[in-house]
Amino acid sequence: MELKVDFVQPYEFPAIVDVWEASVRATHHFLKEEDILYFKPLILNEYLKAVDLRCVRDSNKNIIGFLGVAEQNIEMLFIHPDARGKGIGKILAQYAIRTLHSSKVDVNEDNEQAVGFYQNMGFKIIDRSELDGTGKPYPILHMEL
Repeated sequence: MELKVDFVQPYEFPAIVDVWEASVRATHHFLKEEDILYFKPLILNEYLKAVDLRCVRDSNKNIIGFLGVAEQNIEMLFIHPDARGKGIGKILAQYAIRTLHSSKVDVNEDNEQAVGFYQNMGFKIIDRSELDGTGKPYPILHMEL
């Protein structure tokens, strides 16, 4: 089956949050449980509404990866852990760059896999913030193409 980028409907937001949580638990080992619980309702109730949202689905039409872009910035790109290593992240990142004209991304410094992924996609680190966007002590790398 060929993987393609699809639109996301608001009724699918809970499925998106499920992918986000599974992905974060598999990759963001630096986050505390209370941080995951803090972000989860924000993503569902605020963040997903603030981005241009796209996804990739499996053969059963289940969302297995998603992308959110705002103002040419990749705000979120998460792949379900069961679907990692299949090129879904690359498909979504290329879509963000080519179709949604994204040229920037902020990445948790401690998420070394994501930093390497974006570097492989052509992004370079241009700046660093000591705190994340909510003021939590998770350094952020600001990257640009």
